Amino acid sequence: MEVKAGELLEQINYPSDLKKLKEADLLKVCQELRQYIIDVVAVNGGHFGASLGVVELTVALHYVLNTPYDQLVWDVGHQAYGHKILTGRRNVFHTNRLYKGISGFPKRGESEYDTFGVGHSSTSISAALGMAVASQYKGETDRQHVAVIGDGAMTAGLAFEALNHAGIENSNLLVILNDNCMSIDPNVGALKEYLTDITTSKPYNRFRDDISHVLTKISELGPNALQIAKKLEKSIKGTLLKRSNFFEALKFRYFGPIDGHDVKHLVKVLRDLRDIPGPKLLHCVTVKGKGFALAEKDQTVWHAPGLFDKITGEIKKTVSDKPQPPKYQDVFGHTIVELAEKNPKIMGITPAMPSGSSLNIMMKAMPKRAFDVGIAEQHAVTFSAGLATQGLIPFCNIYSSFMQRAYDQVIHDVAIQNLNVVFCLDRAGMAGADGATHHGAYDLAYMRCIPNMTVAAPMNEEELRNLMFTAQQENMGPFSIRYPRGQGVMPDWQRPMRAIPVGKGRKVADGEDVAILTIGHVGNEAVKACVELNAEGIHPAHYDMRFAKPLDEELLHEVFGKFKHVVTVEDGCLQGGMGSAILEFMVDHNYAAQVIRLGIPDKVIEHGEQPELWAECGYDAKAIAEAVKKVAVLRPTKSIAG
Repeated sequence: MEVKAGELLEQINYPSDLKKLKEADLLKVCQELRQYIIDVVAVNGGHFGASLGVVELTVALHYVLNTPYDQLVWDVGHQAYGHKILTGRRNVFHTNRLYKGISGFPKRGESEYDTFGVGHSSTSISAALGMAVASQYKGETDRQHVAVIGDGAMTAGLAFEALNHAGIENSNLLVILNDNCMSIDPNVGALKEYLTDITTSKPYNRFRDDISHVLTKISELGPNALQIAKKLEKSIKGTLLKRSNFFEALKFRYFGPIDGHDVKHLVKVLRDLRDIPGPKLLHCVTVKGKGFALAEKDQTVWHAPGLFDKITGEIKKTVSDKPQPPKYQDVFGHTIVELAEKNPKIMGITPAMPSGSSLNIMMKAMPKRAFDVGIAEQHAVTFSAGLATQGLIPFCNIYSSFMQRAYDQVIHDVAIQNLNVVFCLDRAGMAGADGATHHGAYDLAYMRCIPNMTVAAPMNEEELRNLMFTAQQENMGPFSIRYPRGQGVMPDWQRPMRAIPVGKGRKVADGEDVAILTIGHVGNEAVKACVELNAEGIHPAHYDMRFAKPLDEELLHEVFGKFKHVVTVEDGCLQGGMGSAILEFMVDHNYAAQVIRLGIPDKVIEHGEQPELWAECGYDAKAIAEAVKKVAVLRPTKSIAG
């Protein structure tokens, strides 16, 4: 649905149009841009509060910088809607996050103004520093490089690593710290408290301002006085301020904190900073959800609220008379509390996603046994390993695509030591509108190749509970449970839990001619396919493997002993996934059969609703039925693995 832009915003297609306006017009541009974001997201959905919080900063950056020659990197990209609207995409912004529409995150292939593709946090400083060093090497000394990073993203190790390196490079880099005390949930940790101290410390800020005032007065006395003032500034900042400012200690010139919603002052400051060489950090204090009262008040809910009434603020939800199955994440949240009440060894860990993973349920019920460690996946895994060495059983809940960031820790700190850490991988498979950076396409493959690791996936909510119950038993070792974003299929999911023998699958439906082997939630698509096939007189057998590692070899001997046509289905990459494991078993045991593997192909899959993406990749119910019909009708005599 297209939305009408304001009078000034309608005239701005690119930053060059913005620059034609007077500074006095920027306030109105900000008002219109903020309202346009509200209008579009209300009817189309998407991330909300983050972009509202940086409207003034976005306008000021594109007004002052010579983008895209000057390179602007947005961390994560939740906050880049205003940037997209001002850089040639206003007329297609209504397609944001929709299938075949523009991406919800900056994307290099979409616009030259998107200098770096993002979606995971804390990459901006490293990327911008790489760009700055490259420009310096090429002699492009007039080129600006700006990384905009939130105080939540600043908690990740990658951001600290980049700051540490940038401080010793004399490159033209400006880091803008967008400080709003929020990521998706409220920020945690010592850095958050430190930034709060800087922002609120009246003695520190008054002392710093007094120094600047005195040095300015000295410099006005003449050229010699100017040199003296510069030496004094260097001396004072090298001692008193450097000892009290973390960023100055890393050899960044620190400026701020300033009001991130004063667009005129931002323009002035950015112009001044443009002429200062070397690494600099501008500390902007903003309000996430600025300009929409409810989003300012409840910033977690309004991070990505879905569709809503922009007048009343009512978030629109689908209403059904039938009992609705819960989200897998909520089943996890309630189940871990239920298990922890009976098993005092269980602990919960998440890297900055307590509401997204529903670990917030345990954090509220058992605050001393559940930890939000900030945006720090590597630390979350090794912290969990440390807990496990002391006999505890940590459930480390990380989104599948984010777990990629901690792969070394999974191998080095957990698997090699054979520690009982339970990895609950949320958003596995197709994540939906967040697109390529958030799809959990690879975890079956990357977990399956790690020694000591059990790799499991439930087909429904009851199976998730049973796998969690299984994983917390004694001496289970590293244990991975993956499940998708969104709702399951069982309104009556709260059944008593039971242990599942590790590596044991189950027969969902008996049949003839063809066997369908599935793992995880996508098995429900196979159930739908079987209903269609049965109506046409084709009766495939359906097996839910449950485990990609160890495989149920007894079940597979039954399958390959009975069937010459096998279809494997997984919501994960085909290379190295469950289908590959089945082929390995078949070859290792000298079976001959035609195997068709359905799953995510070897390419980057963009954004869209989950059913749209399942269909695109060829493993929804329709595609499964077509694959079965193909082998059931053709009945080839040769052994084919495809």
